[in-house]
Amino acid sequence: MPSTPQQVAIDLDERSYQIVIGGGLLGDASTYAGLPKASTALVVSNTTVAPLYASALRTALAARYAQVHEVQLPDGEEHKNWQTLQKIFDTLLEQGCDRKTVLFALGGGVVGDMTGFAAASYMRGVPFVQVPTTLLAQVDSSVGGKTAINHPLGKNMIGAFYQPQLVVCDLDVLDTLPPRELSAGLAEVIKYGPIADMAFLDWLESHIDALMARDRAALAHAVRRSCEIKAWVVGQDERESGLRAILNFGHTFGHAIEAGMGYGAWLHGEGVGAGMVMAAELSCRLGLVDAAFVRRLRALIARAGLPVRGALLDAKDNAGRYLELMRVDKKAEGGEIRFVVIDGPGRAAVRCAPDALVRAVIDDCCAS
Repeated sequence: MPSTPQQVAIDLDERSYQIVIGGGLLGDASTYAGLPKASTALVVSNTTVAPLYASALRTALAARYAQVHEVQLPDGEEHKNWQTLQKIFDTLLEQGCDRKTVLFALGGGVVGDMTGFAAASYMRGVPFVQVPTTLLAQVDSSVGGKTAINHPLGKNMIGAFYQPQLVVCDLDVLDTLPPRELSAGLAEVIKYGPIADMAFLDWLESHIDALMARDRAALAHAVRRSCEIKAWVVGQDERESGLRAILNFGHTFGHAIEAGMGYGAWLHGEGVGAGMVMAAELSCRLGLVDAAFVRRLRALIARAGLPVRGALLDAKDNAGRYLELMRVDKKAEGGEIRFVVIDGPGRAAVRCAPDALVRAVIDDCCAS
C-alpha cells in the first residue's frame, strides 16, 4: 500500500475531477481542500454506514464548512426510489440549503446514485462528492456521473448524467464490508478484464484469493486499475452514446434478475456475476469467443464467491420473463434488446441476438 494517495483523473474538460485512492482519506480534512467554497454541507448516508463513518466525515468537513448537516436513508436497493429521494430534498429545504451547498454521498452505490440525482436536481444543480464505502461503488458506480433511482418496471430508469467534484476511495472502509458485499464488488472489478484488458484478467486470476482476503496492496491495485479503465471509457463517451455501453457487460441479464426477483433479493454485483456468464455464453454462441473463454470466466466468477447461474424468475416461462424485463432495459431500442458481448478477448461490442438464441442461453444458464 503506497504511503501517499494515488490519483486517477477523469478528463471531461470543465467537468474533470480526480479519483483519490488510499488509506485514511475519509477523516482527513486535507482530502477535501480543493472543493468549491460554501458555508453548508450535507452528508447523505444510510442507517448501516452512518454509525461507522459519518462522525469522522463530519468532523473533517467542519474544518471547511460552517454547517454540516446529515440525513440517513434506509439501507438497501429496495429503497432506491422516489420516496427515499424525497428525504434528501426535505433535509435540504428544511435546513435552508442554498445552491452552493455541497452534498457528500457516504455509502455504496444506492446512496451515491441517489445523492448524485438529488444534487443534479436541487436548485437545478449543486456540487456533490462521492465517498464510496463499498468496493462496488469505488470501482464503478461512484465514477462517471450516472445518477438514478429505480422504478418498479426497471432499474435506474429515472436519473441524470451529473459529474461529482471528487471521488474519495478510502480503502480502510473496506475492512467493515460484509463478505457478500465484497464479492458483489469483485463482479464489477472482474468485468474490466474481458471488455478491455486481458492482462488485468490474468492478474485477477492470480490475485483473487488475496482480494477475497482483503489484502491491502491487491485491493489498491484492483481499485486503481478499474478506475483507470472506467476513466478511459468515460473520457471518450460521457453520456453512453457508444463506447461507454461496454461497461454494462453482464448488466442486461443482471438487471433482469434484480427486477424479477425484487430489488434487494440479489445484490447488484450478484446479478452482474451471473449476467456475465450468460453474456459470455451468448458471445460464444454468436461465434465471438470459444467455450474455453466462457469456462475461464465462469471459474473466476465462482472463485469470487458469486453466483454463476441465473435466477428462476418464472416457473412456466423463465426465458420469456427475462426477455420481457430486458426489453425495458435502457440499452433496448424500439423493443429490440441490445447485449454487451465479448467480441474477442479484451474487446466488447453491443449486438442484438435472435430471441430463440437468447432463450436457449437463458434456459441453459439458469437454475432449474
